[in-house]
Amino acid sequence: MHQFFTKSFITKNSLATLGFIFFATQANALGVSDLTNTEASGGLKEALTQGVGKAISTLGAADGFLGNKEVKIPLPSSLKKIEKGMKLMGMGKQSDELILKMNRAAEAAVPEAKTLLVDSIKKMTVADAKAILTGPNDAATQYFKKTTSEQMAAKFLPIVEKATANVQLADSYNKYAEMGSKFGVVKKEDANINQYVTKKALDGVYLMIAKEEAAIRQDPVGQASSLLKKVFGALGK
Repeated sequence: MHQFFTKSFITKNSLATLGFIFFATQANALGVSDLTNTEASGGLKEALTQGVGKAISTLGAADGFLGNKEVKIPLPSSLKKIEKGMKLMGMGKQSDELILKMNRAAEAAVPEAKTLLVDSIKKMTVADAKAILTGPNDAATQYFKKTTSEQMAAKFLPIVEKATANVQLADSYNKYAEMGSKFGVVKKEDANINQYVTKKALDGVYLMIAKEEAAIRQDPVGQASSLLKKVFGALGK
């Protein structure tokens, strides 16, 4: 699991070593119940804002989806089943083009999520913050899913539609999938290529946020600021 902040960031601060010792010691003596409301919500918001920024910048870069096996968007399962046959029929280039377009669409759409995610963090109540701090390892990720998924999907869909427009295989798939969904051959959520890509893009965003969240909880003393060390160091108490 990657650290939420790199060691190089910490070494740039000449007081990092002394600060680390002081706040790590302080955190060991604290539990979540000992934190003030300001500390609990402030530390969490600071951590999540930086985590969101890292996840979005990673996914929104070139090959952020296509080059990452964990989030790369494959052909829908119903189309993937006939991919081998398509290649034998000389349609391999169409298959590859659609995969490329789907992942490029996700990479182009993801930056739109940052504003929504940060706004969700700003609206987080003290009760929300403490529930997340004392909740499961993906409590913050689940909070984001609940508060941002609908708006993010609405932002992503037009970008995805633009990216897959004029891709012959995408049009063919939509016609095939619409008919297939009526007979239960194709899952309803996979019946439109743009909706499928939008869903996969959202899944990728939340997966990367979950990884960042888990990293914070697993290594609280590796956080960059004194408040983060204090708040997340208290999680183990």
